[in-house]
Amino acid sequence: MTGIKRPETQYVMSGDVSIAFQVFGTGQQDLLYVPGIISHLETNWDEPHSAQFLLELGQHFRVIILDKRGQGMSDRIEGVTTLEERIDDLRAVMQAANSQRASIFALSEGGPVSILFAATYPQKVERLILFGAMAKFWGSDDYPHMAHIKHMDKAIENVVTHWGKGLFASKAGPLGGFNTETQALFAKAERMASSPSGVKKFMAANSLIDVRPILADVKQRTLVIQRRHDQLVRRGNGRYFADHIENATYLELPTSSHMPQFEDVDVVIDAIVQFAQVSASSETLAMDRKLSTALFTDIVNSTQKLLKMGDQDWRSMLDKHDAIVNPLVASYKGRVVKNTGDGILALFDGPVRALQCALKLVEELEKINLPIRAGLHVGEVVSRGEDITGIAVNIAARVMDQANAGEVLMTRTLKDLTGGSQMVFESAGEYELKGLSENFELFRSVGLATH
Repeated sequence: MTGIKRPETQYVMSGDVSIAFQVFGTGQQDLLYVPGIISHLETNWDEPHSAQFLLELGQHFRVIILDKRGQGMSDRIEGVTTLEERIDDLRAVMQAANSQRASIFALSEGGPVSILFAATYPQKVERLILFGAMAKFWGSDDYPHMAHIKHMDKAIENVVTHWGKGLFASKAGPLGGFNTETQALFAKAERMASSPSGVKKFMAANSLIDVRPILADVKQRTLVIQRRHDQLVRRGNGRYFADHIENATYLELPTSSHMPQFEDVDVVIDAIVQFAQVSASSETLAMDRKLSTALFTDIVNSTQKLLKMGDQDWRSMLDKHDAIVNPLVASYKGRVVKNTGDGILALFDGPVRALQCALKLVEELEKINLPIRAGLHVGEVVSRGEDITGIAVNIAARVMDQANAGEVLMTRTLKDLTGGSQMVFESAGEYELKGLSENFELFRSVGLATH
């Protein structure tokens, strides 16, 4: 699209990956735009409908938009990415853009990562707007709103075979498709966003994404925009969010495009502006509450070891334990909340890092003949000074109680948030956890997927 001043593409390091982002607009309020599976900052401005949509957002907001890692102008990566790496990217981009707090506009598969980000960093997210988003990328018997996962391989191969020709984008567009010129522009956008093998990895990795267990932890006011005849993300997805996010408002439009820049664009823009700007600055969330991963560890048979070794030698052994545990937890971006005498309680922003840390702790402490067991759970945690409380902490402790020496057990909630980690899990069975009314199916990691 000619005749407009395009924003500069900037970069920020998120870990060892360069993430591309742009900042534009004249509004006073920040809006973080989290894109879907086709993402390329430069080609956004080539297609007139896309450019006009961004320009109109920029009239009301200071817009921050990024390319996810592995796509567009951001670094290509080996393998796939995890949800928590993606929320690290959002946090890095906000920091680079000098944004302390923003509303989020999340499109399609940008929805799950934005939900996790809003629950994990409530102080950074004013309001949440989900457009054509899903709680699970692939459907299942208990989530029939997306294409069933049993058809995943065939569906992915179909996308990969035609990738770069604009057919995927055309299916995401309005009924009737695009004219020749628009089709060609979206064909280029597909090619620039990702290679066929790259999009295949993304779609396969998304098979593990399931944010249903954490929807109750989203406390921000949330607007769910769903087009009734969307071919890619059926209306049941939007209704599911509306029914399971506490402060959700549901807006269903009688149109079909999965892309917000087509069809009733003015209605979409007006809904975003009215929702994000009305009294947003007057709202405050309980900042002492956030979604976190709690890790409990316990030295196996510690009392017997103390009696056998004596106080002095046992104290020396605990010093060695702490010398291994404290820096290791920090290296996985965790925090040791407290030492329980024969173990620790640690807190993490990301479930994959917490699990990786727990497995490494088992390995390293075994080297000094100090076997441990560990339990993990993701849920709302309440900060009380330096200490923490909450049902998630209690559940993690009860999960640990079920583990054997050298074993790390976790809840299904945690397992379902490890999409992209390539970890393989097996069920450890269903347990009745002390003090809790419901039974929990617990899981253990059995290594990494091989391809």
